[in-house]
Amino acid sequence: MDVHAAVVSSFDNPPRYEPFDLPEPRDEDQVLVDVLAVGLHPRVRSGASGSHYTSTGKLPMVPGVDGVGRREDGRTVYFVADEELVGPMATRTVIDSRRSVVLPEGVDVVKIAAAMNPAMSSWVALRRRVPIAAGRSVLILGATGNAGQMAVQVAKRLGAGRVVGAGRDRARLATLAGLGADATVALTDDADATAAALAEEAAEVDLVIDYLWGKPAGDAIMALLQARADRGRALDWIHIGAMAGPSVELPSVALRSANFRLQGVGQGAVSPRTYLEQLPSLIDEIENGGLAVTADPVPLADVETAWNAPDVPGIRTVLVP
Repeated sequence: MDVHAAVVSSFDNPPRYEPFDLPEPRDEDQVLVDVLAVGLHPRVRSGASGSHYTSTGKLPMVPGVDGVGRREDGRTVYFVADEELVGPMATRTVIDSRRSVVLPEGVDVVKIAAAMNPAMSSWVALRRRVPIAAGRSVLILGATGNAGQMAVQVAKRLGAGRVVGAGRDRARLATLAGLGADATVALTDDADATAAALAEEAAEVDLVIDYLWGKPAGDAIMALLQARADRGRALDWIHIGAMAGPSVELPSVALRSANFRLQGVGQGAVSPRTYLEQLPSLIDEIENGGLAVTADPVPLADVETAWNAPDVPGIRTVLVP
């Protein structure tokens, strides 16, 4: 069937809004939806550039990892895109109903599309990957990004006693207190000063949520472990993003001299079922205002312009057909 979609024909160019032949649903689990809102997340950009680790390299493609749509029976659903199906950045698409959740009537679809992806990683990390106990302390590495800002809120909502936010953007660091951060650390080019600041504010945290990886993560790991009063007390490091680089240089002593546990959250590390089980509670938090988000709705027809526009800190672009 003919629809309009944001179509990626080359990994070197942004999607273009053009007609697209949408395949019919193949079985009873696949359903057609009118797309209402789709978030333009960093994960969407990496998928559309072919650089994400899940990329198949097949073109043309319609990008997107999640969205909000209306089924033919009138129900509004939040859905996670199936890699075997057409992506959600289209006027209509086919979804796997088993990867969707019915939304409450009157829900703000733009807010849901903006918030679910950046909030989901830390929500799943702290509820299922390393369940947080009340009063435990958390360091958010990369707290000045949209997902990092959301993680500060998520940690507090889930009972963290102390939350430390670390990032490079000093202006955004200054806003983290209003989101629940108890302390902040500026990540600078002065490695020694940054290590000292991390050691002072975060040496005794119980968990780290890391959106940076690369050199900042490697330096932070050693700064925390070397300053820790009791290296036998567990430090859980949860790797989620790699904004600062795809690999980290880590001395072997980090794993031998401390109770340091490193694991990740992402497609493959966490099953789709686990993600889906967490969606209703996260939707409730977003809808009742427990997690703040600022969304900028943009017509899907303007996807090429939106794609090339610089990201505005603290604001998530949402494409609306």
